Amino acid sequence: MRQAILLGSQDAATRGEQLKTFISHSKEETIAFGELIGKAAPGGSVIAFRGDLGAGKTTLSKGIAKGLGINEEVTSPTYTIVSEYKGRLALYHIDAYRLGGEADFAEIGAHDMLEKPGSLCLIEWSERLPGIVNDTTAIIDIRFEHGDERRLSLSGPWLEALLP
Repeated sequence: MRQAILLGSQDAATRGEQLKTFISHSKEETIAFGELIGKAAPGGSVIAFRGDLGAGKTTLSKGIAKGLGINEEVTSPTYTIVSEYKGRLALYHIDAYRLGGEADFAEIGAHDMLEKPGSLCLIEWSERLPGIVNDTTAIIDIRFEHGDERRLSLSGPWLEALLP
């Protein structure tokens, strides 16, 4: 991991938090950073991913799963909506892209997965579900930079503690 930059953010500022940014230069760096997140994640955590198609949300999820000690192949849950994996923490990997909104989220029972003790819940396309993000939700906003570079902006105390 090469570069961590401390930046300000309106969204983080409104939640009374700082925002830290990690620049990933490759798929391998994104997975390695995800592994660090998986090793540090406290039980009952929720991470809301934001980012365009192909930004690296699932790649980061693969690294998080690896950090949780999950050896299964982690894939995008676009069609299954929810994938569950067993590791140090139960990992609930939710893709909200095909959900029609928060009513669909509730209908599939996803609220029961949020902040569940002994689990980590990852929500891809969380911007489609603004009502599920609260003061305890960690946020990772992933944006394309140049070529394979991605800017991962982190919001949430335990996530921010991973970077200088």
